[in-house]
Amino acid sequence: MKLNLTEIERVETISKEDFYNQYIKKQKPVVIQKLTQDWPAYEKWNLNYIKTIAGDKIVPLYDDRPVSHKDGFNAAHASMKMTEYIDLLQSKPTNYRIFLYELMKEVPILQNDFKWPNIGLRLVKQLPMLFFGGENSKVFMHYDIDYSNILHFHFHGKKQCMLFAPDQTPFLYKVPHALIAREDIDFDNPDFEKFPALKKAQGLITTLNHGEMLYMPEGYWHYMKYLTPGFSMSLRAFPRRISNLSKAVYNVFIMRYFDTAMRKIKGQAWIDYKNEKAIKDTQKN
Repeated sequence: MKLNLTEIERVETISKEDFYNQYIKKQKPVVIQKLTQDWPAYEKWNLNYIKTIAGDKIVPLYDDRPVSHKDGFNAAHASMKMTEYIDLLQSKPTNYRIFLYELMKEVPILQNDFKWPNIGLRLVKQLPMLFFGGENSKVFMHYDIDYSNILHFHFHGKKQCMLFAPDQTPFLYKVPHALIAREDIDFDNPDFEKFPALKKAQGLITTLNHGEMLYMPEGYWHYMKYLTPGFSMSLRAFPRRISNLSKAVYNVFIMRYFDTAMRKIKGQAWIDYKNEKAIKDTQKN
């Protein structure tokens, strides 16, 4: 038995007005296939190009180990030179990913390769973050701390993206005081005996190809799997709904500091408590 997933709608191109009215206003995901074809990045951006221009940079790496009380908030698990990391990506599957890395700040020439799309979102004009992953590496099910509307662009290869709307949260075993579902859930092959509420979850799925963009509305859960080695870039816009903006403020200024403090005070017992409560809260719902 598999999760109940529907393919995300896809369009080749779209006008600013149609994108706003059909997707932003309705908070509905969509893939735009040809938004980047006039960007220099469409022709240039691949792993070998990144290796050439950024090979000497030391990059932070993350793997799929469970959250530990010893970890800081979003603390990296390892680091290596970009050239070594890309060699690793191209030689064999690896769990190591680069997450929220400001490569454009380190290598400013990359800033010339993309264009700020004028499609109805007031994008935050800070330098975009980049994400890299090896074949079969996974980004656990989570939603973003700031509830942003996200334009997620993929380059080099294929990446599978699974989404759940915020109203599906009661079925996803959300960990309290966190932005994640329980990390022992395999969303590719879920154990419905252990996690029966997942049977009721209604989700969305797509596979992004080189140059394609996925619009993820504010507060959407997402689980990413790199089907091949590749990398992605996200552009963000602040949440439009006041309720989500207030949740974002709470997450950024209260929740993450409270969680970090509790890890220091209670250690692994705090992590275990949260995971158990995720089961109890979901079964109760």
